[in-house]
Amino acid sequence: MEEPNKRIPVTILTGFLGSGKTTLINYVLKASHGKRVAVIENEFGEIAVDSDLIVDAGDEIFETQNGCICCRVRGDLVRILHELVEKKQGKFDMILLETTGLADPGPVVQTFFMDKTVQDAFQIDAIVTMVDSKHFQMHLDAEELQKQIAFADRLVLNKLDLIPDEQEQKTLQAKLSAINPSAEIIKSQFGKVPLNEILDVRGFDLEKVLEREPDFMRDAEPCDEQGCDNDGHNHNHNRHDVSVTSVGISAPGELDFDLLNSWVQSLLAANGQNIYRMKGILNVKGEQDRFVFQGVHMMFDGQQDRAWRPDEDRTNKLVFIGKQLDREQLTNSFKACIVAS
Repeated sequence: MEEPNKRIPVTILTGFLGSGKTTLINYVLKASHGKRVAVIENEFGEIAVDSDLIVDAGDEIFETQNGCICCRVRGDLVRILHELVEKKQGKFDMILLETTGLADPGPVVQTFFMDKTVQDAFQIDAIVTMVDSKHFQMHLDAEELQKQIAFADRLVLNKLDLIPDEQEQKTLQAKLSAINPSAEIIKSQFGKVPLNEILDVRGFDLEKVLEREPDFMRDAEPCDEQGCDNDGHNHNHNRHDVSVTSVGISAPGELDFDLLNSWVQSLLAANGQNIYRMKGILNVKGEQDRFVFQGVHMMFDGQQDRAWRPDEDRTNKLVFIGKQLDREQLTNSFKACIVAS
């Protein structure tokens, strides 16, 4: 009789900036599925915000280095996976690994085949790619987005409420199927999906990947960049569009809500098309709750979150990702919303 597979399943959650990955993670963490989840975060941005946006659900949150998961960050990911094996064994049933919105999923997948301890302890269950229905066409030419779609075992077509026209939805699905005809497409609003369609689905098949990319495993080996003598190892760490940058702002103080609201409106009016993603946690004067905001291009959503904890640092944290971002202008205009002490 064949031994039961005791390896921990890993769901790799990818998708372009603003597609709703963190929203889906929160949905999974709050759902009644009886599984203990370890979350691994990877952010593109100078200031870590995503881990603060994930609900308190008693699950382990690990944050990898800034930027794309490639050779340098792979080492960090392997370290985290080893830590899970050595210190947290028996304390979780699955892993959710969220990549940055500018990540090529390939190096992430390779990580699970380059280290024996990792390979023996974990198995990739599925690559789930979130797709922003509203802004998909705008970023279709981005190589990162095309790779995220091509690698997917499940495509979650999110934010469908923003494109209610059925013909437009069918056209979008046809474009996704043209890139990846084998991936199942799951419709979603607000990051809500039937969890049995994305978790424990055993959707990942390395043989299929190798059929599409025969050299895929060629550079799936650990290396030290400075001393690497593997001619087949790709050390191109600038996989994402180098014109896409991030600006992080960290500033103490209380914010005037009216000034903040005017600032957001003027910012989006002037630069909305160039802002691929914006997110942050703010300290508004007179409020005991955190003010959390997220935005994609011209769309912005901000609302009160949980209450600040007594010992919590109330520093305002914001991250902008996009093109032609003026760091000085963004920073100074935001700080103008802080109430003078």
